[in-house]
Amino acid sequence: MATLTRPRTAPAHASSKKVRNRDGLWAAFFLGPQVLGMVVFLIVPLLFALVLAFMKWDGLGVTQFVGFENFAAQLTSPDFGRALWNTVAIALITVPVGLTLAVLIAVALNNLKGSNVYRVLYFMPVVTSSVAVALIWQVILANDENGVLNTTLANWFGITGPDWLGSPSWVIVSIAVVTIWSSMGLNVVIFMAGLQTIPPQIFEASRIDGASAFQTFRRVTLPLLSPTIFFSTVVAVISSLQAFDLIYVLVDPKDNEGARTIVYHLYDLGFKKFEFGMSSAAGVLLLLLTLVVTLVQFLAQKRFVHYDS
Repeated sequence: MATLTRPRTAPAHASSKKVRNRDGLWAAFFLGPQVLGMVVFLIVPLLFALVLAFMKWDGLGVTQFVGFENFAAQLTSPDFGRALWNTVAIALITVPVGLTLAVLIAVALNNLKGSNVYRVLYFMPVVTSSVAVALIWQVILANDENGVLNTTLANWFGITGPDWLGSPSWVIVSIAVVTIWSSMGLNVVIFMAGLQTIPPQIFEASRIDGASAFQTFRRVTLPLLSPTIFFSTVVAVISSLQAFDLIYVLVDPKDNEGARTIVYHLYDLGFKKFEFGMSSAAGVLLLLLTLVVTLVQFLAQKRFVHYDS
């Protein structure tokens, strides 16, 4: 008499292990190139710069360990001090002014019909090459008969405009204006996205309670938008501390010390004077400054940033 036998089935734990292995292979396939790129182009150069900051090297000869000599030289260097002051001054102008204007524009466009068109218009400078932006503003701010701004001030108002890009006292203002203009669109889009997450019922309740537009903006909009403002502030501060390409094309810091930033300072040391140890030390100091400023922002956000429960 024939007997029926059940087909053997793989244990459940073996099947789940195969699924995990397959998912792991696919994850490695998609994440591998990104991880490799991060290691090759980010982690390895960072470690190399940290080591090189304690060395004296001209790029070709033998490296010589000098300890903290490069850091001491940078901290006592007038050029580094000037670059640090210029960088901080640009950040102090661009971050609060740029973010304030972006918030006001985003609030104004939030309930405006056809706001998508304005989003595109405000975002266009963001996707425009920084070199093109700098060249356009060179024509606008030039101190000659081709300068659009000074020519307009003289012909329309009889005012003699300053040398926007040549004067050390005005070049920081000029750089700040161009930086605010070129980054405005990104901040506006981010803030408009943050405003879309606020339930409209909250604004309706505020109007029913008799709150004015300013009171609603101050008591409702800003607190609920504070996480987005915090994020944009952190990004804007880091970007302002790393400003280089737009400034380098707009006005050569070699000819105007008022435009010398920390990034240009380390570029000048490394790729013009071939003092790669000094350049790496300046880069490490910039990294520490960025970390400290970011840490302060994260500590301060506990008082000013309100998250939904």
